[in-house]
Amino acid sequence: MKATMLRQTWVFIAICAPGGVVGQNTLAPVQVTAPAYTSHHGGYLISGDFRTDPHLPSVVFPSQALVTDDILSVQPTYLADDDYLVVQECASVDCSRASIVRVWNPSGAATASQNSENRILIQHENKYWIWLKHFPEPLACADCQSHYYTSFEPFSPPMVLMPSGELAAFNKDAILEARAENPVPVTSQSHEGSTFVVTYEDGTTVRIRRMHADH
Repeated sequence: MKATMLRQTWVFIAICAPGGVVGQNTLAPVQVTAPAYTSHHGGYLISGDFRTDPHLPSVVFPSQALVTDDILSVQPTYLADDDYLVVQECASVDCSRASIVRVWNPSGAATASQNSENRILIQHENKYWIWLKHFPEPLACADCQSHYYTSFEPFSPPMVLMPSGELAAFNKDAILEARAENPVPVTSQSHEGSTFVVTYEDGTTVRIRRMHADH
């Protein structure tokens, strides 16, 4: 079923300092007119109604706000080496502070994933967004048990990901250098039925859906 609906949401506008370093991320209200790509299954209205914004084409956001008990399905079908896929949500009223919902590295979900690493049960209505960060391959340390970063600071500014733990400490300088780089931009987006499919500049491909109880 396809319908055109006018909705209000929030998107990020990146303010770049000289040299392309992201200095601040702020929010601005925009009117979004988007086709609602939906289907019904198992008592859920399944929607692929997600978008990027021309001001910051690296960020994917739902055209309609996620609410309590929604299920956000994020499935990386291909994650390029050294890429980290991130779901964040606002952690302050003005959204200048964000919290991590989930992170994936090339081995799979790197943070707590409850019953499914690709499904997130939304606990409360909020602003959520999805983006991709590239870190150079870390130098291995003797006591590190993974070749990828698996723990992260839970709070940060929007679109900032800070690895933590022993591997991060061993690669501190490289992490700080990578932090100044912008997220990986989206190069293509499409709908396959009720699934939103996004491909990033380095080939990473992600399938995204929202499942809402159809009462």
